[in-house]
Amino acid sequence: MTALQSRLLPISGLLILLALAITFLLDATSPAIGWLRFALIGAAALVALRAALDGESERHERKATTRDKAIPVLLITALIIVVWYVAAIFMNAPFQRDQDKRDGVTSTTSELVLKTWSQPKPTMPAPHQVAEALYKGTVTVKMTSARSLVYHSWVTLSSTLLGFAMGTVLGVLIAVGIVHVPALDKSLLPWIITSQTIPILAVAPMIIVVLASVNVTGILPKALISAYLSFFPVTVGMVKGLRSPEVMHLDLVHTYNATRWQTFWKLRLPASIPFFFTSIKVAVAASLVGAIVGELPTGAVAGIGSKLLAGSYYSQTIDVWAALIAGSVVAVLLVTVVDIASKLTARIMGARPE
Repeated sequence: MTALQSRLLPISGLLILLALAITFLLDATSPAIGWLRFALIGAAALVALRAALDGESERHERKATTRDKAIPVLLITALIIVVWYVAAIFMNAPFQRDQDKRDGVTSTTSELVLKTWSQPKPTMPAPHQVAEALYKGTVTVKMTSARSLVYHSWVTLSSTLLGFAMGTVLGVLIAVGIVHVPALDKSLLPWIITSQTIPILAVAPMIIVVLASVNVTGILPKALISAYLSFFPVTVGMVKGLRSPEVMHLDLVHTYNATRWQTFWKLRLPASIPFFFTSIKVAVAASLVGAIVGELPTGAVAGIGSKLLAGSYYSQTIDVWAALIAGSVVAVLLVTVVDIASKLTARIMGARPE
């Protein structure tokens, strides 16, 4: 256990206990509150177990384990929850004071705090309100229902995966061309960089309108917007990866009279694999953003973007935040899948396991 982790351990425990105490001030009948309490209790137990184990093994140096990585994550999560609750008080308090004044009610500080955490259409919903909306949108309704966040996430995910595949293929092809054709390096690469300075919110409606004029609708326009965002990190990463072999290694393959394509397959491509997986981690998250943005100007009836639109139209801020959290979960899952694929590929190529 490092010195930093030993200092973070008691702080994380205090923040988790504080967040747990806040949940006991809320509605105990809500299933989401029960799950939130259960998660916080489990986190507190993990921190306590970690402290007990480290008390016995402090004198021994050991490798970082899953527990070591979990402590900072739990600390940041608890800190975010506490800050979120505090921000909800300050953001929702002005409206609540006006509401109390219109109703002729005088609330104590504790009553005002609880009211700011239970408004039906708050400026900033409290974490337990978002958790309850997520619970209702994923557990209490069928996954095929239009009210299900799982259904909307799948709709967005389908266009994300298609756009990610298109952007990855395009990025790799452009990178190969830039590395092997010097003219493309000087002529095409500056335009690729310039393309990313244009805001996606300006590009998306143009793509939608142009494709709709030729009767191209549905998943393809959203996938193209995803590909527009995802091809750039793949291109830059692969260019760097394909150029990563040292001059000594290139001279060696030239000594063996290797052709350009043999050099590519035997040297440049294997050397670019770590760069490739690093770049597609960024690309897959950018693809999800592109798919969500692509759903906004189309007036889509399904997808995370449609949930954001519907929530903004009717001031359902809780639903907006729940859709944002659902999108974040999808992004985490996608990046995790890419990371697992990266480790499996490295192991197949003979890398030592970490």
